[in-house]
Amino acid sequence: MGTSIFCVPILKSLYQNGYNISVVFTQPPQKSHRGQKFNKSPIQGISETLNINYRIPNTLKDNHEEYEFLKGLNADLAIVCAYGQIIPKNFLNLTKKGFVNIHASILPSWRGAAPIQRSIMNLDSETGISIMKMNEELDSGPVSNIYKIKIDKNQNAQEISEKLSTLAADKILDNVDHILKDTAKFVEQDHSKATYAKKIHKEESQIDWDEDASKIIGKINGLFPSPGASFTFNNERYKILKAEMGNGIGQVGEIISNQLEVACNNSQSVKILEIQRQGKKPQKISKFMLGSLIKKGSNLKNV
Repeated sequence: MGTSIFCVPILKSLYQNGYNISVVFTQPPQKSHRGQKFNKSPIQGISETLNINYRIPNTLKDNHEEYEFLKGLNADLAIVCAYGQIIPKNFLNLTKKGFVNIHASILPSWRGAAPIQRSIMNLDSETGISIMKMNEELDSGPVSNIYKIKIDKNQNAQEISEKLSTLAADKILDNVDHILKDTAKFVEQDHSKATYAKKIHKEESQIDWDEDASKIIGKINGLFPSPGASFTFNNERYKILKAEMGNGIGQVGEIISNQLEVACNNSQSVKILEIQRQGKKPQKISKFMLGSLIKKGSNLKNV
């Protein structure tokens, strides 16, 4: 059960290593932003390519048809990864070995919808993959294994996601084997240490130049590629795609160089390296500045 691009290497790994995948559940195709067409989920796409049977229910809640279908499979194990739907409690008993979730955090930290983004925005030094047995509470089931990676301060959410997805695609194989052999050990989480990674909302994308530069860069990296961290100048939105720390000094929000370096709090600055003007293509900063109205001496605060 999965939907996002994050899950694709995991499904491919299971398929290529000979596991018998009875069926895949994924979210139904979604309307594109302009509403002209429907886009299949990445998991539906790879299921079609690999000729794996898939199902796309709008919801599993009170869905008797899907309940009976899954019950009739008499499956050994269900593997869940970024599915994007609540799985009802009564479904969790429909496989012999239960439901296992691949969650992209070091549980009990960052339970919920956006663990990678929140971890980067929080300036965490590491993140990881947790293999967890599902129960009715959000990401709170007992954990079998955790695999950690370091977070480089220059890595964005897309890069960390790809790294974790590759790691999960490798590690899930041994975990499935141990679960099927009943040699996997699951340990209760310390619920008192739980933190929650709420869903990312577009309103969060606006940059507050009063923050420390490290926090601003955490937001830029954490919100890449979507919705992206942005500022407004002359009623136009500018999305920052890549930036690094500087040590320039000026009034908060002031452009202090000809290469779009912005002064922040605590005598810090943000050097913008790649940017995207509203409705335009991404640009390296040197090319962008050639025709930009944003010049040295401009101030982005409260514009």
